[in-house]
Amino acid sequence: MTDGDGLSHKDLLGGPPPTLLPDDPGPREALAAGDDPLDVAARYPTSSLAWAELADRALADDRVIDAYAYARTGYHRGLDALRRNGWKGHGPVPWAHTPNRGFLRCLSALGRAAAAIGEADEAQRCASFLADSDLEAVKALG
Repeated sequence: MTDGDGLSHKDLLGGPPPTLLPDDPGPREALAAGDDPLDVAARYPTSSLAWAELADRALADDRVIDAYAYARTGYHRGLDALRRNGWKGHGPVPWAHTPNRGFLRCLSALGRAAAAIGEADEAQRCASFLADSDLEAVKALG
């Protein structure tokens, strides 16, 4: 592991290194430009960020089943991306690394939607997974 000064630091706890997803500027820039998230998800279906935006908007509009479906899709797209980038099913997924945020937002939205429909086990699993990924994500996502 390296920090900003370029020095290598060994993980003294022996855990896996953080997984850092590559930047995906297309969907990020389209959403920032005000494009409809439905259009962005259609153009970039592998983007967890687009699905997270759809899930968060659906939750805000009390469309829980829509939110659950959007969040579940983005969550699975994010798992695929994490695995392609070396994640082995556990270990940090830092919130501070902006490209990770779409996945983490989907994970949080999935947990909230699951809780809203009474799927307590799934809601707890999502909350635990989010906390295991990065406590900063828990703080940022409430």
